[in-house]
Amino acid sequence: MSVWLPASGETLIARAPLAFATGEATQVKGMRWFRDTERNDIQNELVGWPEGPAYTARTAGDTAARNTLKGAAMAVGVAVMGLLSSQAGSVGPGRSDKGSNTSHDRADEVEDFPVMWADPGTIARTLPWQLDPARSPQDQYRTHAVITDRRLVIVGFPYIKGDEKRIDDDFLWEVPRAAITRVELRDFKIGNDAKIVFADGSWCRVGSINRERLTRYLIEPPEFIPLTSLTQAQRNTAERFAAAQAPDAQPPLVKQNPCGCFRIEVVAPSTIHASFGHSGLNTVMDANGTELRLTEYHQEDFLT
Repeated sequence: MSVWLPASGETLIARAPLAFATGEATQVKGMRWFRDTERNDIQNELVGWPEGPAYTARTAGDTAARNTLKGAAMAVGVAVMGLLSSQAGSVGPGRSDKGSNTSHDRADEVEDFPVMWADPGTIARTLPWQLDPARSPQDQYRTHAVITDRRLVIVGFPYIKGDEKRIDDDFLWEVPRAAITRVELRDFKIGNDAKIVFADGSWCRVGSINRERLTRYLIEPPEFIPLTSLTQAQRNTAERFAAAQAPDAQPPLVKQNPCGCFRIEVVAPSTIHASFGHSGLNTVMDANGTELRLTEYHQEDFLT
């Protein structure tokens, strides 16, 4: 196993799966496009990229036909569920609250679905082709985002189903944190997408099953509290928690949450998972250095 790690003096913060997003609205479902700012298709202009599929958005007529079929299927499904629910012990699946059926950006989510918006010479045009699931199928190859206190890095590795711990990283791409001006969460449909906007105005739309881990430290500056600035009791708790994790655990990262408690997070390269990235080894302590149980604080206090 060969996991990419930053050089000494640079802090590894997080790692999460990352790929170009995929359209979910009926007209663009399963599709994605690479555009310049005039909305021209530029995928054949991207240097070093292998040939990929050419998509065509579905027309209103196609959409109406699909919706008619979908409506008929749903009607049958409702009837079946009604029958099942009348039977003792039958329970239907729960509904997830993640994502939204309402688009606030129809031009780029319903009528079109660009995952790259970039004029010649801009940062987004330099992104690696391996991020495209159509060119690099995820059942054979995975791409992860690695976040440090200095940069965003993209790595990739061959994927073998059932061997989630086998990581052999190739360094694919990097950009300084200073070149990222903002990150916008996109909740349409599944709710796994984010739009990363670069300083030159170019942007990309990516998806991640672990979006919160990916975006938390890209949206917020990584202002961790130096261990030397903690009280002795707080430092003991942080270091004890880190020592209880994997043998290769990095020094603990400590940040104060709005609740007044302190979040302790540890990154251990050996715990990286091919499908989920780094799971995040974390806990919370109070001002006295006492480690808190989840029931003592709201869930958001742990994740903030």
